[in-house]
Amino acid sequence: MCKILVLYKSKYGASKKYAKMLKEEFSCDVFEIGSYNFSGIKKYDFIVAVGGMYAGGVSVMKYIRKNIRLLEDRNIIIFAVGASPFHEKEFEAVKEHNLKSLPFEIPMFYGRGAYDETVMDFKDRTLCRMLKKSLSKKDPNTLEPWMKAFFEADGGSYDWTERSYLEPLIGYVKKHADSIKK
Repeated sequence: MCKILVLYKSKYGASKKYAKMLKEEFSCDVFEIGSYNFSGIKKYDFIVAVGGMYAGGVSVMKYIRKNIRLLEDRNIIIFAVGASPFHEKEFEAVKEHNLKSLPFEIPMFYGRGAYDETVMDFKDRTLCRMLKKSLSKKDPNTLEPWMKAFFEADGGSYDWTERSYLEPLIGYVKKHADSIKK
């Protein structure tokens, strides 16, 4: 049986929710990535890092980069969580931005998270308002899909987390688990 570790960074709860779903699926160890001691990483066959997307960056990537030498012979998977619906073009740009210059390939998957300005901290709420103001000056016909979704969520409380977003990642792990040397 493969040993799986899920590390997450969750600001408002969606990434943590996905980490808990993975624990139910794989009966794996789950830790908040900021408090995890990477020296114990070698006992795991797969490490899944789950983190929110903010301005194109995935929150777990700084920990992955910081510990890259310890991770280089592990099977690392990134699960990015964002408020926008999935769009291939935008996701490819996020992958390129986050995975560039790594010494080995890391697969990345996406799951839709949540959006609720009432629970956001002052900084995030202010940034969202500034972004809305800036985007409102654009011609609505030129808005990218994430921009449209951003406007649609305005003022509401939404939780789009669902297990179905994890299916590609779960399939990937099951497919590649067979090739892990016991």
